[in-house]
Amino acid sequence: MTITKIGHCCLLVDLKTAVVLTDPGKFTATSPLPKRVDVVVISHEHSDHVHVPTVQALRERFPEVPIVTNSAVAHLLAEAAISNVTILEGTAAATIAGVYFEAFDTAHAEIFESFGQVQNTGYFISERLFYPGDSYGKPGRPVEVLALPVGGPWCRMTDALHYALQVAPKAVFPVHDAIERADCITIHHGLAARILEERGIAFTSLQPGESVRYESV
Repeated sequence: MTITKIGHCCLLVDLKTAVVLTDPGKFTATSPLPKRVDVVVISHEHSDHVHVPTVQALRERFPEVPIVTNSAVAHLLAEAAISNVTILEGTAAATIAGVYFEAFDTAHAEIFESFGQVQNTGYFISERLFYPGDSYGKPGRPVEVLALPVGGPWCRMTDALHYALQVAPKAVFPVHDAIERADCITIHHGLAARILEERGIAFTSLQPGESVRYESV
């Protein structure tokens, strides 16, 4: 499994047999479209996770590409006449485009009281990668690789690190960090690496355009 960070929470997950794209949001709207996408996964409706013009552009390049998401995002896409959407939420599981997905609905992490509280669905992708969306929900099962949110108006590093330690994956890489200054982002990544690696969790700092490969960790 090779994961390329396009930016923020937009990831290209190459499983060899299929390529999964996660959360094509507004912060990566100007990034070139990938050369291959077999399925798109969207965790929730906030614009940094779903940018409708980008989804439309993806559908134009890959007319048959299925989209996996929850009911709230499906409604948003339907308003834009975007079809071939599979609703996978709650604790439902399905194999789509040859990839096993398992949903994990949990509350969006608090920004401030009820502000920004929307349906958030995390996903296990191919049973190896857990992508939680904007949440610190604990999936209650072993996680091999965790996409760890490390920045944003709802995120404190102490919460992110405690979450990673509680989930106890074998490996972690950072997401949800586009709003941090490029010359300061290494502070958060460096802190995460120091704390987690001292406790036996491998941490790989990913910048936009960089990749990490996981064989068996």
